[in-house]
Amino acid sequence: MTKRAVDDLLRPEGRPALVVQTAFLGDTVLTTPLLAHLARRGPVDVVVRADAAALLMGHPAVRDIIPYDKRGRDRGLAGLLRLVRRVRQRVSGEPRDASVSYLVHASLRSALIPRLAGIPVRVGWTQRWPASALYTHTVPFPAHGHHARRLMALAAAPEDAVPHQTRPSLHPGAAEVVVIERHPAAGARWWRDPRPMVVLAPGSVWGTKRWSYFPQLARVLREPCRLAVVGGAADGLLATAIRQQAPDAVDFTGTLSLLETTALVARADAVVSNDSLVVHVASATDTPTVALFGPTVPAFGFGPMAVHHVVLQVESLACRPCHHHGPARCPLGHHRCMRELSVRQVRDAVEAMLSRRPTP
Repeated sequence: MTKRAVDDLLRPEGRPALVVQTAFLGDTVLTTPLLAHLARRGPVDVVVRADAAALLMGHPAVRDIIPYDKRGRDRGLAGLLRLVRRVRQRVSGEPRDASVSYLVHASLRSALIPRLAGIPVRVGWTQRWPASALYTHTVPFPAHGHHARRLMALAAAPEDAVPHQTRPSLHPGAAEVVVIERHPAAGARWWRDPRPMVVLAPGSVWGTKRWSYFPQLARVLREPCRLAVVGGAADGLLATAIRQQAPDAVDFTGTLSLLETTALVARADAVVSNDSLVVHVASATDTPTVALFGPTVPAFGFGPMAVHHVVLQVESLACRPCHHHGPARCPLGHHRCMRELSVRQVRDAVEAMLSRRPTP
């Protein structure tokens, strides 16, 4: 069966598709253009990591979300088989009638899911062994371009170019908006403040991606801006350091769900973030973004996609990039890629972003 035949299999009858994306949270966000593309053909069900499932709640392109807690209750062979049963059968008890699956994340464990579930057509990336041994059809992985756009190639019909509208999308609802507006750390007065809101995202699971001067940036922005700090519970110490320099900054770390964070970012006038999930959330909400890149580079395909964005990086360093994700420690011990990004550079970039803001 050719790729054209795979596409024809879906189009006439609107049969459901299964997308398996078990990589990082940011990868889940960047998969949403693919989901929207497939949803124009028929219903789309998605297998995602349990911690990423909340990102897709309320997304109009997704029929069913199937969480995969691969390090918890679904770990091991027994857990995988339980997941396969959920893939075969919807919550209502009806059989899940997906005839085509798209393996976005090229892992053997991900490839086993649709194979064991009996989904006949399994589309994945060429030359991604050993996972590709379980695919029925393969597509060459694009060498260049943004990752959201590359993923679209997995399901693009042969006669079609990959659509240009590949900015991701997330859909927080009214409940998420209520949570952030009533958050005890902020208060009604903070929300009524006419100054522009700037969201700071100082964290990253990869140590060398963290820019250490967020507190100093907060100090120079605290007068002209309202500041909000976002991140997980592990970023609480980073938020505390920021609030020591800008006591009025609101610390949301560890208190918001992923979609609540999305709702907050959507309300912001600008975001300053390391190369991390928040960059992709800001892309999904089209919030002006200042992205700080150190050991990684946007050419890897994970840069910001908001209409108004700027990437700050020390381009002259021969040691960059040093890692696809960012090592725990600088291999050369100097971490110049982040140390040499100055507070003034970032402040000027934020001010330039805010100058685009409509006058109230």
